[in-house]
Amino acid sequence: MDVDEILSGLYSEPGRQNPYPWYAALHALGPVSAIRDRPEHRTVVAVAVGYDLVGSVLRDPEWRKGAAPGWQAQPILRTFMSSMMFTDPPEHTRMRAVFAKTFTPRRLGALEPVVVRVVDSMLDRIAEAGAGGAEVDFVAGFAHPVPALVMADFIGLPEAELAWYRQRVAWIDEFLDVAGKTSERLDRANQAAEELTAFYRDLIAHRRRCPGEDLISGLVEALDSGEVELTEDELIGNLIVLFNASFGTTAYLFSNGLPLLLAHPDTVASLPGDAALARGCVDEVLRMQNPVHFLARAAPHDTDLGGVPVRQGENVLLIIAGANRDPHRFPDPDRFDARRSGPASLAFGVGVHYCLGAAVSRLEGTVALPRLLARFPDLAVTRTPVYSGSLFLRGIDKLFVSTGG
Repeated sequence: MDVDEILSGLYSEPGRQNPYPWYAALHALGPVSAIRDRPEHRTVVAVAVGYDLVGSVLRDPEWRKGAAPGWQAQPILRTFMSSMMFTDPPEHTRMRAVFAKTFTPRRLGALEPVVVRVVDSMLDRIAEAGAGGAEVDFVAGFAHPVPALVMADFIGLPEAELAWYRQRVAWIDEFLDVAGKTSERLDRANQAAEELTAFYRDLIAHRRRCPGEDLISGLVEALDSGEVELTEDELIGNLIVLFNASFGTTAYLFSNGLPLLLAHPDTVASLPGDAALARGCVDEVLRMQNPVHFLARAAPHDTDLGGVPVRQGENVLLIIAGANRDPHRFPDPDRFDARRSGPASLAFGVGVHYCLGAAVSRLEGTVALPRLLARFPDLAVTRTPVYSGSLFLRGIDKLFVSTGG
């Protein structure tokens, strides 16, 4: 198959449900392939799956994210462009420095008991719901609420607002998909951006009057004192993007990871009490089923990328989920191995845009998964998992399980 046939298969419904055979087909063509102009891609001229090549582009700060044409006219794009995730240095560097100060070892250490409390509370609910052999939706009962409640505690969001908040997260994630730029999805994403912006303005005003120990209180204090180079719009944009990124990736870490783990009972049996194995399980789940499947970067000048000519400003699609299964870097890449050695996966990116919330997500995974499987050693999937169908943020949205009594 040529690259256009592969991409057509990838965009089909079977490809969205299981993209990995198509990534393997791309690997057979080489680390990077030129593609013809497609409506989905606009200025994208190449697709890369090679681990070393994808990593080198991500590490090179000259390869830019760039701004979408006409972004000033759309609330969702203005929100994105006021955050560090969607901007390039020096704006990215300035904003990241502010938030990096909050992701300290001390703050992460203080967050661990919060994770334990939230996880144990959700496990109690699962036990109650699954009594007598009843099926439980693992996503609704655990994978979604755990990261939402942890991030709400960390950031300082009212728990009562989370159901409303998560719907707006879903509208934004739909828009981010590679085929998500429809007028309907744009309208919903714009609505989400406007409503979340108003929500945070009210919350910031409340924290000014009644500060607490949460992230928002600390950032508002620093903002008002002039200690940091950040506007209120940038604070809000970063809070919206931070919650979206942390919630979505961790929720799919849980739902994508559970079937993988249950298919390896020897690993599951060894998990409780083995912290190194727990970390290895999280890393291998992220390698094999990382939620964010692709990123894009624009060439800083006319260049040759692995034999493919790319002109200045043209974009290359970086399939990080494919790079994480590069057979040249991960022998037998489709095999789950929690004690696998070798390079780190690209699940959280690399370089200047390395995910700021990666440590929080890994903490949640290494705490939650052993506690889940120790509490329910006979946990079993009872129906075929239902995937999101997104090629950007891919994961299981419905996963019914039985607890084993």
